[in-house]
Amino acid sequence: MKTMKKIEIIIKSEKLEELKVALNELGVTGMMLTNIMGFGNQKGYTQTYRGAKYTVNLLPKVKVETVVCDDIYHQVLTKVQETVATGNIGDGKIFVYEVAEAVRIRTGETGENAI
Repeated sequence: MKTMKKIEIIIKSEKLEELKVALNELGVTGMMLTNIMGFGNQKGYTQTYRGAKYTVNLLPKVKVETVVCDDIYHQVLTKVQETVATGNIGDGKIFVYEVAEAVRIRTGETGENAI
């Protein structure tokens, strides 16, 4: 049985459509999207409202999750970086996890056939 990787991609929401097109071009057929809030090195920003300054340190992001076969996951990582990178702080992060098993509930297919 081939191994699979779960890839979590955390990006700015304005890059989502470009990312979906890029992943589709690589044959990635499924993904899950979650709107999230967070911060990393960016640390948010300061705003002034009615003369008072306050810090907004949780910024809106999108988390895209997908599971791919081991053979293409390096291509996926490269394509994601090429597609969403702007060179600015806050471009996002990619996390990769090993997937032990996948099961398509409707048919009972397992492993690579289930994704």
